[in-house]
Amino acid sequence: MTLSKLAQSYIEKTEQVIRLIKQRGNLKERKTEEVLDQARRYLKDAIYFLNEKKFETALASVSYSEGLLDALRLLGLVEFQWPSERV
Repeated sequence: MTLSKLAQSYIEKTEQVIRLIKQRGNLKERKTEEVLDQARRYLKDAIYFLNEKKFETALASVSYSEGLLDALRLLGLVEFQWPSERV
């Protein structure tokens, strides 16, 4: 898989998760939303870099977004599953 296709695949999966993510009721909802907002910003950056054909930077940006989402999930603040990829 080329770097551009890999970045595109990660971006699509992250977009899907952000659309479907469920926040759990928690006293830290404001902080959770701040982290989700940052994940959205990294995703937006990834899309920009993909369009600019800066594939390495796009992949790095979407990876930051995924990391924030995974951290929220591991802390029990959100619920989601990553879409599976068929090879």
